Amino acid sequence: MLKNLDPLLNADVLHALRSMGHGDELVVCDANFPGASVAYETVLGKLLRLDGVNAARAIRAILSVMPLDTFIEHPASRMEVVGEPDTIPAVQREVQLEINAAEGREVPFASVERFAFYERARKAYCVIATGEERGYGCFVFTKGVLLAPDAPQR
Repeated sequence: MLKNLDPLLNADVLHALRSMGHGDELVVCDANFPGASVAYETVLGKLLRLDGVNAARAIRAILSVMPLDTFIEHPASRMEVVGEPDTIPAVQREVQLEINAAEGREVPFASVERFAFYERARKAYCVIATGEERGYGCFVFTKGVLLAPDAPQR
C-alpha cells in the first residue's frame, strides 16, 4: 500500500498514467468493449484492467492522480448511444459527476459515434478495462499538465 493513492490503482495502471504526457489520451471501457483487440493497437500495446469495479469508481481512482487537459474544449468524451446520440445513460451521468468533482469544475462530455470511438481508441496511449456491465460505459480522457505554482496558469 502507498499513502494518498487510491488502492484500485495497480502498478500497471500507475505506470501508464505516469508515462503519459500532456495531450495523450486514455480510454476507460466497459466489459462489452473489445478492449484487448483495440488495446493491442495503442501506444502501450496491451490492455490494462481494473476488474470488479464500475466505470464511475474506476474513473474516480484515475482522476485522483491524472489532471484533465485545460487547453482543449473537451478533455472528456463519451461513446454515443447508437441511433440516440443525445441520450445520456445512467453510467455516463455517474461518470460526469466524478469528472466534475475531480476537476472542481464543469467538464462537459464531447460525444463520439461508436465506430469513430473505436478508431480514436486505437490511437490512444492505453485502454483500461473495467468491470462495468452496463453498456456505453466507454470514455476517452485527455491528460493535462500540473504546473509549478509560479508558472503561468490557464
